[in-house]
Amino acid sequence: MRKYKVGVIGATGMVGQRFVTLIAAHPWFELCQVAASARSAGMTYEEAVRGRWLMEAPVPECAKNLTVRCAETDIDEIASSVDFVFSAVDMKKEEIQALEEAYARRECPVVSNNSAHRWTADVPMVVPEINPEHLEVIPFQRARLGTKRGFIAVKSNCSLQSYVPALHPLKDEFGLTRALVCTYQAISGAGKTFATFPDIVDNVIPYIGGEEEKSEQEPLKLWGKVEDGRIVKAQSPSITAQCFRVACSDGHMAAVFASFAKKPTVEEILDRWAGFSALPQKLGLPSAPRQFIHYFAEDNRPQTKLDRNLENGMAVSVGRLREDTQYDYKFVCLSHNTLRGAAGGAILLAELLCAQGYMD
Repeated sequence: MRKYKVGVIGATGMVGQRFVTLIAAHPWFELCQVAASARSAGMTYEEAVRGRWLMEAPVPECAKNLTVRCAETDIDEIASSVDFVFSAVDMKKEEIQALEEAYARRECPVVSNNSAHRWTADVPMVVPEINPEHLEVIPFQRARLGTKRGFIAVKSNCSLQSYVPALHPLKDEFGLTRALVCTYQAISGAGKTFATFPDIVDNVIPYIGGEEEKSEQEPLKLWGKVEDGRIVKAQSPSITAQCFRVACSDGHMAAVFASFAKKPTVEEILDRWAGFSALPQKLGLPSAPRQFIHYFAEDNRPQTKLDRNLENGMAVSVGRLREDTQYDYKFVCLSHNTLRGAAGGAILLAELLCAQGYMD
């Protein structure tokens, strides 16, 4: 695989920093451009993140001396010097939509961590192990944009990537009809640390703006179909959700309750989870976990602190599978929200796009 020159727009925020650290060690990608708001433009990347670097590892050497560009005014310079960009900008929804389309129209593909285009009908929202076929909508998007190379692809909300992978291998075979999900989401999902979010210490906040709607609706787009150049969301299952912010640095946990048209046995569920493998594993993509879903038989697992970094933070952990009195089954799921759920998931999506020729 050849080296792709990539940029990160929104490179100074928490997710942008995670992108930078992952790209620095990536076998296919070379970091060539970093961009942020006008107040950081002109600084070196090291200067721009000084005093607000949030990663455990130090600023990568390959990024330190890169000049930060303005994500909004330096589009031509950035787009002409990279093969594609990752987007992690922090702006209003309409501004993000316009900015990402501006890059795409300049023949620069955009792989976005943002939610702004998740419901644009011809923009694929992809978890590579679940709905890679949705990339087939890209030619239709290019026709709308008037581009040959440029397009936008997005990843789903971070909380979904804990429980949707566990439901996916069961959905069609056993007819998933309804699910109730309660998510317990780390503060890094809000771009916070304990130092910058003191109100969360010794606390749980039972509201995260917009999260419950995303948790209930975005799985239906993931499970939808490409029809007539657009993605039509699935009509079922019915999902209801509650989302909590908890005093945890990284890792989103979900308590899941599920019912099926044809109730499987416990052994059938465990067998489907253990045997689930998808296109990223078949292609051997660099960021793909060897085993996507790991089941823990212990009563007290998965635990956020112990299991969020499983397979470099790209695997999903499941535990406590048992029958329920109101639903057929209940279980617990866990994923790393800034790796599998954010930058890592977007990088895996970019790897899939490269492997399938969309970046050429």
